[in-house]
Amino acid sequence: MGRISVRKPAVAGQFYPATANSIRKQLDGFLPPAEKVKDCIGCMLPHAGYMYSGMVAARTVSRLIVKDTAVLLGPNHTGMGSAFSIMASGLWQTPMGDVGIDEELARAMIEGSSYLEQDEMAHIREHSLEVEIPILQYFRKDFRIVPIAFASDDFEALADTGRAVSAALKRLNREKSALLVASSDMTHYEPADAARRKDDAALHALLALDARGLWQTVRGRGITMCGYMPVIVMITAARELGATKAELVAYATSGDVTGDNSSVVGYAGVIVY
Repeated sequence: MGRISVRKPAVAGQFYPATANSIRKQLDGFLPPAEKVKDCIGCMLPHAGYMYSGMVAARTVSRLIVKDTAVLLGPNHTGMGSAFSIMASGLWQTPMGDVGIDEELARAMIEGSSYLEQDEMAHIREHSLEVEIPILQYFRKDFRIVPIAFASDDFEALADTGRAVSAALKRLNREKSALLVASSDMTHYEPADAARRKDDAALHALLALDARGLWQTVRGRGITMCGYMPVIVMITAARELGATKAELVAYATSGDVTGDNSSVVGYAGVIVY
């Protein structure tokens, strides 16, 4: 047997607590009374430090069923690795426990895609997917992941990747057992009222499941939504899998925590079904 790739936590103790008990305690404090959950196809979650965006992320995940596999789609902040980087084997460690990669599904996605490349370098220090995993683990222990990081804003390539993701799920009869998780924060470092106006425009397209409209809005209005690329992939794949509706679960800014609304980052949680 060959060596198993182990992706160790890069931001535990920084973006989120370093122990399982501390993570559970923090997330306990974020959650409202239990609401009815939906059988969702996908979602968008923020990926900042839990003190800023954890409430939005946790409340969003509390509204859906965490399925057998989470297809994690995030932006590449580090610049390492290829533009369409999928880690196709191994496991990821978090303080909440190890999560294995769904190798069969990952390889089916690579085989059906013109863009996805097996690449671990993009994931070694990237936080955008790592921070989502303990929140998913809070709600379910036994799931696997397919981690994909994007560093391209080429719309046609992103849409093609979304179709490849959905086609792989269909080919393996896994449409009902996978959840698409797009990781993105919204506007960065603008006054709260300006951030909200820009974020409302981006969310309008997202909630309409309009991938091209989101791409055009973000680029045309100069919206600093760091994960719009993976959201385009998520929307495209979700529509191919039958999604017709999206719902905004929560929106907040860093100013809600710091009290400083002069320069904020926006956070939104959306479910797609």
